[in-house]
Amino acid sequence: MDTHVIAAGLPALGWALHGGMLLRRLSSARRDPLTGLHTRAGWTVRAEHLMSSRPGALVLLVDLDDFKAVNDTYGHAAGDAVVTATADRLSAWCGRHGIPARLGGDEFAAIVTDPARTPGLPALRITLDQPVTHNGRPLAVSASVGHCHRGDLPVPGLADALSAADSAMYTAKGHGRRNTR
Repeated sequence: MDTHVIAAGLPALGWALHGGMLLRRLSSARRDPLTGLHTRAGWTVRAEHLMSSRPGALVLLVDLDDFKAVNDTYGHAAGDAVVTATADRLSAWCGRHGIPARLGGDEFAAIVTDPARTPGLPALRITLDQPVTHNGRPLAVSASVGHCHRGDLPVPGLADALSAADSAMYTAKGHGRRNTR
């Protein structure tokens, strides 16, 4: 084989390998390393598309109640166990009809394209409020959930849906632990 052809092909091969590495890094940056859920950046792109195309979309925000106390009392490994369990529970509740995300810390979001095919918000609350076992010890867990249906918005945008879900979540927190609004 001609050495000129090989020499000309090496930069192309290098760029192809570099491009592949960048794509893997970008993909992993859009996933939370602890839970495997989408991060805010990865989720937002998908959620915006679904908000514009799915009239029945439901947006949720979930915040763990008194999460700092878990970390302070039982340690960060226990907090990680609670976060991971919450992510798994939210993912299972969404099923194939939703995309959950970990926005950061103890805050989660989801968009569900067909809420009628989920077990319903009361079931989500019950699921999220189940104790999490860590090192043989059950840890009490509760979450406040706020939601917004796309149809309830004058202009169906993700930013407005998140704002409405956030207000509903804080209203739920104001009514005590283990609430959904």
